[in-house]
Amino acid sequence: MPYAGLLEWSPWQVALAVLLMTHITIVSVTVYLHRAQAHRALHLHPAVAHFLRFWLWLTTGMVTRQWVAVHRKHHAHCETELDPHSPRVLGIGEVFWRGAEHYREAAKNGADVERYGHGAPDDWLERKVYARFSLHGCGLLLLIDLLLFGVYGITAWAVQMLWIPVLAAGVVNGFGHHWGYRNFETQDASTNISPWGIIIGGEELHNNHHAFPSSAKLSMRRWEFDIGWAYIRLLQWLRLARVKRVAPKPRFVEGKESIDLDTLRALLVGRMHVIRRFSLDVLRPMTREILARVPEAGMRSGPGLSARSAARLLARARCQLDEAGLAKLQGLFDQDQELAVVYQFRERLRLIWERNAPSQEELLRQLQEWCQQAERTGIQALEGFSRQLRGLTITGAPVPA
Repeated sequence: MPYAGLLEWSPWQVALAVLLMTHITIVSVTVYLHRAQAHRALHLHPAVAHFLRFWLWLTTGMVTRQWVAVHRKHHAHCETELDPHSPRVLGIGEVFWRGAEHYREAAKNGADVERYGHGAPDDWLERKVYARFSLHGCGLLLLIDLLLFGVYGITAWAVQMLWIPVLAAGVVNGFGHHWGYRNFETQDASTNISPWGIIIGGEELHNNHHAFPSSAKLSMRRWEFDIGWAYIRLLQWLRLARVKRVAPKPRFVEGKESIDLDTLRALLVGRMHVIRRFSLDVLRPMTREILARVPEAGMRSGPGLSARSAARLLARARCQLDEAGLAKLQGLFDQDQELAVVYQFRERLRLIWERNAPSQEELLRQLQEWCQQAERTGIQALEGFSRQLRGLTITGAPVPA
């Protein structure tokens, strides 16, 4: 009979134990490495932070400073040649199958680690143990698995070693920029892989994260679930974590007519929500009306272009469209000049926060001018949105205790 380990567990018991341990690894990555270290969205109690850091050394061999640097560089140069793991540049197959190799290669760049890894742990334990003997933890884990589970420990260890390279480096970095749905039209190709962030700790909600990178909470819509946030709230309740930031929630105040600095701040902080509302409240109903009034417009813009497809096309940032998409977009504009005008106003609104204006007063002047001109177009949907925009305010930028 093969050696069954000190626990003498059945294969099913070992499998359940491995699932639990890999889940702890996922939680360590999303809560400690990603949200707390890379984006500083929360502060963890030293005891929790040390445990998660030790667990990652044991189960992945990843060095905190290197992981933080690679991830921050990804955000700084997303979907460009400098992005360490962009499917748009490298191809989805390359990132999925060799994503871990691209991470290791990027982590070797000392200049990038120095530039992007600031603020990561630099204590004696990090320098003398975790960074210096980064792979020894994985070797120790193999011995522990063999001791506890016997011959099944080899399989258990192999699964643990593959868990992060496949799910994080492959699925999140690969499919998270290739396939899924988008709540927000960010300048990159990020997507939400699934609305229920359970298996990868909430990292499935990748488009939400790219829209609000410094948010400790990744779920945005009522039917989305972020298990990583659930753990953070539990730690917060136990006074073992302090949340610094969550994504802001813009709202519209009835009766407010003046466009002031509070309106501007709300626009700049909540711009992803504002652009989404513009698409839902202005572009989508206008597209439906045009295609209902002129059914052949969908065919002229592209084979079988439905109202939903046209609205999705109009919602995308222009820089995200290829030549075929731009041609379909022009086809829609050829059918209705008002739609072209509304789209241009959407792009002008985006430019308000993308330009480097010399002062807040100049940005405020641009926003006031945008609203005045929008309300003189005679386009009902655009006028209504502009009046709503006057009452824009923001909630949720700093986080409640």
